[in-house]
Amino acid sequence: MTRPLGLLSVLALLSSTGSYAQTSSTNTTITDPASYVDVFIGTTNGGHVFPGATLPHGMVKVGLDTDSPGNQAGYDANATFNATGFSQLHDSGTGGGASLSNFKLWPLPECSSFGECPTSLESRKVLRNILPDGSPDDLGSPGYFATNLSTGIRVEVTASRRVALHRYTFPPSSREPRIVVDITNDGLNSNTEPTIKVDPTTGRVTGGARFQASFGPGRYNAYTCVDFKGDGYDIASPTEYGVYLSDEPVKYSTTFTQLYSGFVSEMGALIGFPPSSNSSDQSTTILARVGVSLISTAQACANAESEIPDFDFDGTWQTAQNTWNELLGRVQVDPQDVDEEIISLFYSSASLHIYLLYRTHIVPADYTDENPRWVSTEPYYDSFYCNWDTYRNLYPLMSLHDPEVFSRIVRGMINIQQHEGWLPECRGATVQQYIQGGSNGDPILSEFFVKFYDYAASLNVSADDLYNALLVDAEDQPDDWDLQGRQTTAWKQYNFIPSDIYAAGGAATKQVSRTLEHSFGDFAISQVSKVLNKTDDFTKYSQRASNFVNVWNANVSLPGHPEIKGMMQPRFASGQWNYTDPRHCSVNDPLQATCYLDATNTDGFYESSPMVYVPHDTAKLIELQGGDESFIKRLDVIFNENYYDVTDEPSMQIPYMYHYANRPGLTTQKTREIISQFYNTSISGLPGNDGAMASYAVFFLAGMYPLPATRQFLLASPYFQQISFFNPLFNTTTTIKASGFAGNPKDGKGGNVFVKSVTIDGEPWKSNCYLEWDVFVKGSTVELELTDDITVTCGDAADALPPSLSTGGYN
Repeated sequence: MTRPLGLLSVLALLSSTGSYAQTSSTNTTITDPASYVDVFIGTTNGGHVFPGATLPHGMVKVGLDTDSPGNQAGYDANATFNATGFSQLHDSGTGGGASLSNFKLWPLPECSSFGECPTSLESRKVLRNILPDGSPDDLGSPGYFATNLSTGIRVEVTASRRVALHRYTFPPSSREPRIVVDITNDGLNSNTEPTIKVDPTTGRVTGGARFQASFGPGRYNAYTCVDFKGDGYDIASPTEYGVYLSDEPVKYSTTFTQLYSGFVSEMGALIGFPPSSNSSDQSTTILARVGVSLISTAQACANAESEIPDFDFDGTWQTAQNTWNELLGRVQVDPQDVDEEIISLFYSSASLHIYLLYRTHIVPADYTDENPRWVSTEPYYDSFYCNWDTYRNLYPLMSLHDPEVFSRIVRGMINIQQHEGWLPECRGATVQQYIQGGSNGDPILSEFFVKFYDYAASLNVSADDLYNALLVDAEDQPDDWDLQGRQTTAWKQYNFIPSDIYAAGGAATKQVSRTLEHSFGDFAISQVSKVLNKTDDFTKYSQRASNFVNVWNANVSLPGHPEIKGMMQPRFASGQWNYTDPRHCSVNDPLQATCYLDATNTDGFYESSPMVYVPHDTAKLIELQGGDESFIKRLDVIFNENYYDVTDEPSMQIPYMYHYANRPGLTTQKTREIISQFYNTSISGLPGNDGAMASYAVFFLAGMYPLPATRQFLLASPYFQQISFFNPLFNTTTTIKASGFAGNPKDGKGGNVFVKSVTIDGEPWKSNCYLEWDVFVKGSTVELELTDDITVTCGDAADALPPSLSTGGYN
């Protein structure tokens, strides 16, 4: 189900305010990219997308919660699910439990009496209005969300960094409008130690509780401060107020503290207001300003008063819209001869992890000044959910157009390492959460430094502190490597993670996946060592980056394909081989085994099968697999027999691996087939959790793919006649032009889309398969000559193939 009404409504609204500019072939600058963002893409079918209001990397993400079983981001676009509240904190694109969703507000149009008002989540929930096409009457754009409830109430929300602003318009029939402030119902119904206080004079509600992390063992505190103001009329004082437990509001009560609420009992406040007498249509509109903090109610109030002092809803929304337009406008595409759906998809779906371009700036979130665990002047970012999801694509995308925020995230990660001992991996609301495939802070810090080392000092990133954080990850073993760090003792002793080492510190799982991830982590560190002229360290970590070969068993074949021989396999400390069926973790697995976090899962892999990849040394994989033709045959089997899983991160680089076998045309076609089959602008338009899927698709649409911690981008052809990246740190714009662009085949097959030759600033370039980072530093014009010949190659130069570790490409 698509949402054309929602998108057109946003465009009409923006046009009426004078901020929407039409594009044409004579004016290809998209001046209002936010108008292309359909925030509802991926809000059903496992995308777990947050469609509410936030700033780029904002702490507050205010939006509608539903009673859907898949409401990890609070919301579900399926109209059959009830609305339950409008909460202030969300994540986007996550798996695991429903995270955050704290401090729901809820409007009640009429009750028979104060004490009879339905205040519990179950009794108050209602459906949304339904549009003629069967979709809910919801509307959204960057920094704004609105819905019309079946009770006749219109709800609108917008946000600053740590404050939400709600606007509730009650119908004329509502002569005693009331608003519920729900303290206890987070997404997991996990609260303990709730407190609340109501000011009878002003109606201010303050409170907080302790909540459970959604993907780990920890708990966190959160606090709120809610103030009310009449929109177009004055509210001297509330007409009624009181604290409620479940469905029992007690009139004129002002405080309540309870050590435990039983994880089920609910507590909050109910505030009543006089109706407006100034409205021409007899409706009443009430503004609710909601500050949040992870430190105290006092700080939540201070945040609210400083960030939105005047309750200016339209001004706050306009500021959010302007902020998004400036950021999104750094990446421009020429819309000529491109389907509007592709333009909308590009600007809409990148995240959380993002998780296309818009989504990459939702998480991680800027929690600066909201860290209760230590005092620091450094930035603090949270909602790393998880680095394993995002290091491959999200941060290289930030390198292209948002390096200053990237530098703040890096500073925050270093500061966490300095106080907790290791770089963060999975993290939410200040709480460590479970590591997935490996500990992947290393490639994120390395990505930043390898590309911006000349600017690190000016961005307040200490090279010494950054390098020390990397070395601690590489050399020191934490007490619990399920939450941070690596199993370094075994890694250094055996040069792989054995299947039968059950030392304290974490579950004996994912040994092969962790071997591959740690190999890449050490590769990333080696690249920082090279920049810093630490020759011995460069040699050491480059050698450790080759440890993936220690879990390569040349004697294992794919069942049914004896010619597909050689697999990554689990191995014992003695050197003897264990065995995992190469079909494992795929749709072809005869046991239909799970490859997710499971302490009893001892097969060695996490969200990937033995048909995996090694991103930094594909040349070595080609050698191990018997040469180019054998390698291409294996890739074809991976795609043709559904071993490729678009929803799992270890599959992400696989389409671009044809490049290394000198067949970039196959890469181009395969990436386009993936976009055609798995991505669209419907509410189910993402193939998996948005945290990784969005930035992944941005690169496919841009005709590139990154290898983190290097200065190269693999190259295909973009979906646009022209795409440009403005980097504010360099104050340069790099433009990639597709000469001979004739549109994009609907099914991704064929077309004039294959790269025949490349020039940079008018000079022939050595490769049709990759670009160097210097192109984006100086600001260049890259022109791709396109052809319909899928047999194109990387070129004839000695270094036309993309670099690999074993061929000396990174020496």
